[in-house]
Amino acid sequence: MGFFDSAKDKLTDAVDSQGDKIADGIDKAADLVDDKTGGKFGDKIDACADKAKDALDALDGKDDDIK
Repeated sequence: MGFFDSAKDKLTDAVDSQGDKIADGIDKAADLVDDKTGGKFGDKIDACADKAKDALDALDGKDDDIK
C-alpha cells in the first residue's frame, strides 16, 4: 500500500465518521469567502462548495456521508 492509498483510506474514514462536521466547515469557509468578496461570486462559491462536498462524499463509493 502506497502513501496515497493510505492517505485516501484515512480521509475516507474521517469523512465516514465526521461528515457533518466537514460539511459545516466547507459551508463556513464558503460563507467567509463570499463575505470577503462582497457577494460578487456567491453562485460560483456555492457551486464549488457543493462539488467539494460531493467529491469527499464519493470517496467510499457511496453517497451517504455528507448532506
